[in-house]
Amino acid sequence: MAHPNSLVKVVEVCRVAPIPASPLPDHYSLPLTFFDIRWLRFAPVQRLYFYEISSTDSILPKLKASLSLTLQHFLPLAGNLTWPQDSLKPILSYAKGDTVSLTVAESDIDFGHLSSKYDLLQAQEYHPLVPQLDVSHERAAVMALQITVFPNHGFSIGTSMHHAVLDGKTSTSFLRSWSHICKHEELGSSSGLLPDELKPFYDRMVIHDLAGLGAIYSNQYQNMDGPNNRSLMVWDLQVPPDSIRGTFKLSRAKIPTLRQHVMTRMAKKKQHDDSESSVLHLSTFSLVCAYTWVCLVKIQEAKEDKTRLIFAVDCRSRLDPPIPATYFGNCIAGRLAVAETKGILGEDGLVVAANAISEAIKSLDDGVLNGAESWVSRMCTVLSDRVASIAGSHRFGVYETDFGWGIPNKVDLVSIDRTGAISLSDTDNGDGGVDVGLVLQKNYIKVFASLFAKGLESL
Repeated sequence: MAHPNSLVKVVEVCRVAPIPASPLPDHYSLPLTFFDIRWLRFAPVQRLYFYEISSTDSILPKLKASLSLTLQHFLPLAGNLTWPQDSLKPILSYAKGDTVSLTVAESDIDFGHLSSKYDLLQAQEYHPLVPQLDVSHERAAVMALQITVFPNHGFSIGTSMHHAVLDGKTSTSFLRSWSHICKHEELGSSSGLLPDELKPFYDRMVIHDLAGLGAIYSNQYQNMDGPNNRSLMVWDLQVPPDSIRGTFKLSRAKIPTLRQHVMTRMAKKKQHDDSESSVLHLSTFSLVCAYTWVCLVKIQEAKEDKTRLIFAVDCRSRLDPPIPATYFGNCIAGRLAVAETKGILGEDGLVVAANAISEAIKSLDDGVLNGAESWVSRMCTVLSDRVASIAGSHRFGVYETDFGWGIPNKVDLVSIDRTGAISLSDTDNGDGGVDVGLVLQKNYIKVFASLFAKGLESL
């Protein structure tokens, strides 16, 4: 799987500015909400898109020009995060002349190997294809991009995004906006029009912080590693040695099979148990998470009495009143599912996992911000304890990101090799299935792959 003789050569590192199709402000600032500040020190989210195209000669001018046009709609992405001494909270600001770093590279690595959907890869094989985000104690860039050309084979787009500025929904919306403009604008055009469903909504007044969560989170970060610590350095998470990346598909046809299996086991259990049984939330998300969680617990041979899974919930439609789906920024809440390890490992493990996830989702009835005061401190615990977590979503539509040369033949969430999260995405054939991404140490990944496949075959 290794490619010791392969090469990724940086051709240029350029700065791309928003094209002023309409007058751009000299200065523009966007307050961070408590949803944003929560992620202040979190490692950048890195995603990688692969596109197969036989002739790569003409792609760069079009990608650069359309990026410049797209940034006029996404000015904050060209800006920076700072934390002035006289400010209670960090500030996101854009000043005229601010730009986005774009690295252009060429590679002779086997494109077919890197972009193969379900092959196992060494985790670090992706690292030369994603850019590093410029972050210091005093200032943090919001976004960095890298286009790597594989001559006569295709190209990849690597993204690094600061999580304190945008969540998964916003970051994938930006990529889809960029691809829309690239596909539909003629080279040299300056209109850069976007359909309404892609136009970002920036009004921060729709986020109400009645409990002062923004101040709570800011104070918690300031008190980390000493008083008044306003450092913007993100946590330096390391990739465990011998880490292997794999993608595992749960087809659309298997989702009803999983659902029926859980319902059948629940009905059988109810016949032998007079206690009141709960109504399970058996959505595609719940079922995929439950099945993956069970497989993961089994191969890791957990010794703890309880096992935990944390996942994010989009709050845009759950706030009172709801806010637009195109809201720019973070708007997610975490929910924690807890289950008895021996239950997960038993014959009804899938039912136990689905029930724990259902209970976590049901807690949303108490309000999406219930327990929000501890979100930052809990995140530190999750990272240190390596609690299983979910990143991405099969609802983001990453395979709809068509720059004009067809849909990507592979999209991967690179940063899960540092966070240890389970990634979810839609599939490249749009059949309603879900791709599950994992990075595990070598001695675990093949066992997981076998268990994942055999478990589905036996249903």
